[in-house]
Formats: sequence, structure tokens, C-alpha cells
Amino acid sequence: MKGLRLALGFLTRLPVPAPPTYDPATIGASLAWYPAVGALIGLLLWVGSALLALLLPAAPAVSAAVLVMLWVWLTGGLHLDGLADTADADAAGGDATRRLAVLKDPNAGPAGVTAVVLVLLLKTATVMSLLDTSTGLFPALLITPLVGRALIVAAFLTTPYIRAGGLGEALAGHHDRNACLASLGVTLLAIPILCGLAAAGTILLLAGGFLLYWRHAALRHLGGFTGDLAGALVERGEALTLLACVVVLAGH
Repeated sequence: MKGLRLALGFLTRLPVPAPPTYDPATIGASLAWYPAVGALIGLLLWVGSALLALLLPAAPAVSAAVLVMLWVWLTGGLHLDGLADTADADAAGGDATRRLAVLKDPNAGPAGVTAVVLVLLLKTATVMSLLDTSTGLFPALLITPLVGRALIVAAFLTTPYIRAGGLGEALAGHHDRNACLASLGVTLLAIPILCGLAAAGTILLLAGGFLLYWRHAALRHLGGFTGDLAGALVERGEALTLLACVVVLAGH
């Protein structure tokens, strides 16, 4: 359970007790719990949407904006920082050394700010569209954070992590591969249960295609990935998943 507590403490702002130690084995064990934490985030967002439906029944745009703000607060904006840094590195271009230097810069440039704004706008617009459906919002809010964190697990299983030191190196070197595969398997089973087989096929196909594109770009530009690229994977993956949910669930 130390791995779960660490995953909750790292991926959310929920007040969970910190593990007594942060040894590499504990950090590695937390990776398999990432999709479960994503599902919990989704459940909390759905509870928030139910409260907003009671408080603001005639203001879907406001409800969508507040829900996305809650989303950012729950995660502490953790992955948005990686999205901004990755966008700045892509805009800077150049070889791996230059890109890594930009990724380490704590200041966000115009490309980074633009990327964050566009992703948040897309999330808000798609959530607002889903608010108008009778049953589409619940599965979409559960599936989207679940897919986002499952993508991180898939990234560590398939792509070299290249930043020395820190949490990412421990996740890469000490995760339990079988536990991570089991976690991804549960995710693959859960999504069709939540939204149906046909809708799940579209969502998973898009998520898998995006993961392949992300991995190709990471290997081509850097030879692997860093925590910032993982954050960008989550944010862009969530935005695309919400978009897919609008397509396949908006009529429900």
C-alpha cells in the first residue's frame, strides 16, 4: 500500500499520509497504481459535476470551466508544467542537448503558455458538450484521467527514460513490470464496461495511436523521454480522449 499512498501523494493534492520512506523500490511500486489514481480523480470530478448540476443547472459553460479548474486543482497542475516545457522545447528545436536545456528551464515561453491555454480550452469545450448529454459525462470523466495515467505506465514500459536522478529514474528502474501490465489489463477491461465496446474501441485506438506518435517523437528528438514529456503525454492524451468521448458518447 505504500506504493498507492505515494502515487496518490504525487499525482493529486489529496491529503494522504506520506510513506515513511521514499526508497527506489517504493517509488517503483507506485507506478502500477497510476491508473487507479486516475480513476479516483475521475470519480471526484464526477461528484463535482453532480454538485455543479444542482448549483448551476442553467449555466453549462460556467460549470464546465469550474470543473476544469477543479481538475487542475486536484492534480496540482503537475502535468501542465510538463506540457508547457515540452511545447517550448519543440518550438526551440535543435538537437537533443538544446531541447533538454529548454526542458530544464523553469520559465514558460510563448509556445508553452499557448499550449496550456489551448489544452484547457479544449477540455472546457468538450466537458461543456458532455454536460448536455444524459449519460455521457459520467463515463467520460472516469475514462479520461484513467487513460491519461495509463499512458504514463505504458510509456515507462516501452520507452527509455533518459533524465538521471529523481523520481522518474526510480520509476524506470524499479517498477514491477508484471504489476504494471496487470494494471494496464484492468484498464483495458474497465473502459468497455464504462462506455460500451464500440465506444471503447474508438477511445483506445486513438489513445494507442497517440502513444505511438509520442514515442516516435521522443525517440527521434531525445532518444527517450523525461518527466516533462510524460506530463505532456498526460495532458494531450486527456484532451484527445475527451474529444473522442464527445464523438462517441455525445448522443447517449
